[in-house]
Amino acid sequence: MEAELAELAAKVAALEAGPKTTNTMFAETFYYLTIPLMIIIHAGFLAYEMGASRQKNVLASGIKNILAFAFMVPTFYFFGWWIYWALPTGISLEAGPNGISGYEYASSIAWPWVEFMGPNISDNASGVFWGAFTLFAATTASIFSGAVIERIQVVGFIILAIILGSVAWVVAAAWGWHADGWLVTKYGYHDFGAAGVVHMVAGFFALGVLINLGPRIGKYNIDGSANDLSGHNMPFTITGLMLIIVGFFGFLMACVIVPGEAWSWYPDKFATIYGTPITLSSLSFNILMGFAGGIIGAWMITRDPFWMMSGALAGIISCASGLDLFWPPAAFAIGFLGGAMLKPIASMLEGMGIDDAVGAVTVHGFIGIWGVMAVGIFAAGYPAAQGDPGVAVTSLMGQAVGVGVIFCLGFIPGLLCSLVLRILGMLRVPEAAEIAGLDTTKVPSSAYPEGITISTLPAE
Repeated sequence: MEAELAELAAKVAALEAGPKTTNTMFAETFYYLTIPLMIIIHAGFLAYEMGASRQKNVLASGIKNILAFAFMVPTFYFFGWWIYWALPTGISLEAGPNGISGYEYASSIAWPWVEFMGPNISDNASGVFWGAFTLFAATTASIFSGAVIERIQVVGFIILAIILGSVAWVVAAAWGWHADGWLVTKYGYHDFGAAGVVHMVAGFFALGVLINLGPRIGKYNIDGSANDLSGHNMPFTITGLMLIIVGFFGFLMACVIVPGEAWSWYPDKFATIYGTPITLSSLSFNILMGFAGGIIGAWMITRDPFWMMSGALAGIISCASGLDLFWPPAAFAIGFLGGAMLKPIASMLEGMGIDDAVGAVTVHGFIGIWGVMAVGIFAAGYPAAQGDPGVAVTSLMGQAVGVGVIFCLGFIPGLLCSLVLRILGMLRVPEAAEIAGLDTTKVPSSAYPEGITISTLPAE
């Protein structure tokens, strides 16, 4: 009898293990696929920036963007990942209410020498989670990269990209994009798709750098009026923006906690990073509605294809924080307003002497603010995290607190670190090199060795 009972128990255990194994394998594959999808974002930024550069700076802009991606991988491995798990409750390094934060927890799972940071055959989670977060880090660096093209030194840029991608945004994510984050637990901050903790941080870090970097030579006249320093290939830029949109689906996929034994509070259903419910249906509805709304909003204001495609990105960022909460028509309206805001904000910044070559401060910084605040306006009252009825709920005030904190985490490091680099002579290329072109002076190859073919047909 005991033998039969043991055999029955073994069969039951095997039946239970089957679905768990399947769930874990699916979840691992899900996150693994988000990584190449997010790399498409960087293909898009590469095309976007090179197209937005003048012919004399095309390859220099591309090199800078490629290096930003490359340096994020080791730096996020060696210390960025540890920061995310160590700092959710603040600089005290204490563990939060869910026990998945603090010095001891971070040191047990995120230092380079622990078993979770290598090819442990029994660990289905750590590598794919780290890989997805590394691509988030690289995205912040690429956002910043476009704003400073055509005049920043490569070494200075790399230093700033590491500070942003492996430190500044990671602190913002720990505080506002983690179930133990103090912005979440104390103020109910909600930012599902990272409009604040990725886009806002990167956009306002770029603003801080641009203040010290200064405008490109020829951008402004003596009377303060601005000139249009157009890139050499608008179709390439627009195509790059569309590739960023494609990669955005991977970015937002990676914001979902998929059922799997190794990593989820909820092994039986999808959840946000806060543990609250989410479905891929809500993402499908709201990403596409925000995308369309942003294009239409920008088109109605500008009729300019560059701002229309930038509007697509702005539409998604406008909805990003509340993709798990909004009803689709609301997502469309929020995206529409984001797209319509773009050109007026960009013109305002240009009038203030800020030479943002690709509109990164506008699209990611200011539209990021709108995206975060939209949750407080249209989705207040939802639990900000999983747990008992006493958890904080979303509110306009909580979102505003998050905006203030995240603005500081981006702008202040960007401003101060670039100031130090400027004092050290490591921020901006020499004037002669900028006038001649960075491809001519800094790159050992030519983007167009036979020149660019220009039509000789008369204008109609």
